[in-house]
Amino acid sequence: MGKVLYHGSDHIIERPEYGKGMRTNDYGKGFYCTENLELAKEWACAKQTDGYANIYELDMEGLEVLNLNAPPYHILNWLALLAENRTYWQNGSIAQEAKQYLKEQFLIDISGYDVLIGYRADDSYFSFAQDFVSGAISLQKLSTAMRLGKLGEQVVLKSCSAFDRIHYVGNEPVDAGEYYQRKMQREKEARREYRSTKKRTSYLDELFIIDIMREGMQNDDPRLR
Repeated sequence: MGKVLYHGSDHIIERPEYGKGMRTNDYGKGFYCTENLELAKEWACAKQTDGYANIYELDMEGLEVLNLNAPPYHILNWLALLAENRTYWQNGSIAQEAKQYLKEQFLIDISGYDVLIGYRADDSYFSFAQDFVSGAISLQKLSTAMRLGKLGEQVVLKSCSAFDRIHYVGNEPVDAGEYYQRKMQREKEARREYRSTKKRTSYLDELFIIDIMREGMQNDDPRLR
């Protein structure tokens, strides 16, 4: 039995194609899915139009999988990939230096993996990441923020082998009138909770990006776990 995956889109995709997708997505080119049907339905209506939750089964046997949300990886590995792939970041010397430091110290070589699992940085969650990189919030607050709204994980197919193992099962039509509102409500709730988290007093042992850079922290530093 394979892993059941869902891909929200404004059209039916019976045969995902290797090499398609935007270079500037979270993890670069690939086919982005979720194991959560309800989230896929929300993503299908991102443009406020009706869509489809495409359903697939992925045969995982023999595939190399990188799960960024499991040990030994941590949130800075995910951020380094965003810094590598996303083109828009806040301006400012700290943010620019931090972005470069993240790539130099925490960027993982993903070229040998068939499937990636990790956070999905939509608009709200990318803004949380930018706040950390600009020095506005601590690493601890960023870790809390990434769990707000229960956005869940995304599963990304990256290799020819992975694309050869995915099989279309069917689809469920999605009504934008219902699911676009659900998406907006989820983001609204996440932003509300984030503002509350951001206002809380930071403790002396919390790590900010400037602390990480000044102390030259590297990938195996236990304080980053």
